[in-house]
Amino acid sequence: MILPIVAYGDPVLRKKGAHITKDYPNLEALIENMKETMYGAFGVGLAAPQIGLPIRIFLVDTEPFAEDDEFTEEEQEQLKNFQRTFINAEILEEVGDEWAFNEGCLSIPDVREDVFRQPKVTIKYQDENFKIHTEVYDGLIARVVQHEYDHIEGILFTDKLSSLKKRLIKGKLVNISKGKIKVDYRMRFPLMKKKR
Repeated sequence: MILPIVAYGDPVLRKKGAHITKDYPNLEALIENMKETMYGAFGVGLAAPQIGLPIRIFLVDTEPFAEDDEFTEEEQEQLKNFQRTFINAEILEEVGDEWAFNEGCLSIPDVREDVFRQPKVTIKYQDENFKIHTEVYDGLIARVVQHEYDHIEGILFTDKLSSLKKRLIKGKLVNISKGKIKVDYRMRFPLMKKKR
């Protein structure tokens, strides 16, 4: 089932996600619904707060980036085959010189900005069977993981922008929170006026 994606301005996007256990209600269905929602919105990642749940789950599927010619064949192959469900994730280390990449977010449609992040990340997480993994990612996979991890920490990519950039996009963000935007996927807007 495709769920509505929560728009910028909703308080749930600012909450630090709670850890969950394997007996979380309807977890398998939730993960399937999140996948459907992410693919339905043409996303490469989706975190539980983006569907209104302040819990520590996010999904990543970088396959759409695999078509991009700017990557080597080896990188394209890695991107094509990277699909993960991260539960109760914790970033252990981020290393390297920060690099810029133009990021967007399903909760903040039509806003894309260069964000600086470190290129290599070590993350500990549980998969959908609650098996523990500690893995190291770099490049674009690391970036997508960092972006989605930020969501379960209550952080948005716009928080990482300069104060000037934030001022320049403020009007757009207000319009998004009021639902004054056209998107081709289901969204839930926090400040949209209810029709009487």
